[in-house]
Amino acid sequence: MYGLRLLSEAIPGVTGKIFSRKYTMLGRLVTHWQDIVGPELAPKTQPVKIRYIQSKKKDVKATASLDIACSSADATVLHYQKDLILERINQIFGDRWITAIRFVPVAVNASTAGSRRANPPKPLTLEEKEHLSSVLENVKDEDLMERLKSLGSAILQNRRS
Repeated sequence: MYGLRLLSEAIPGVTGKIFSRKYTMLGRLVTHWQDIVGPELAPKTQPVKIRYIQSKKKDVKATASLDIACSSADATVLHYQKDLILERINQIFGDRWITAIRFVPVAVNASTAGSRRANPPKPLTLEEKEHLSSVLENVKDEDLMERLKSLGSAILQNRRS
């Protein structure tokens, strides 16, 4: 029988498989990006896509390829550090999940190059911090709360700019 269902009941079934591992891992990559590529290259590069590589053999688990957006000059530097980057990524994930890296060129506009990253975001006001804390006060998991605070802070700071 077809009938109306609550959206909250339907969404997990539809998005569960899509968002489960891929976007969780991409989020972890973004969170640890400076540790992976270093403080000099982190502002110039960005992980943008994870592509799954399915094995035709049933016993072999799927692997993934990571696309990194960067200028062609930075791609040259990163190419020589590819093995180190893969090692650091796989240390974070605990296994050899990502097996390949592809560098995706991004055009650099001289007038806007680094404009958003050059100025660090302004800290939240006391009112914004209190609001964020009140919204998250019922979250029991400390790690989840810290990540949500970080996300909320980024959203509030982004609204200002």
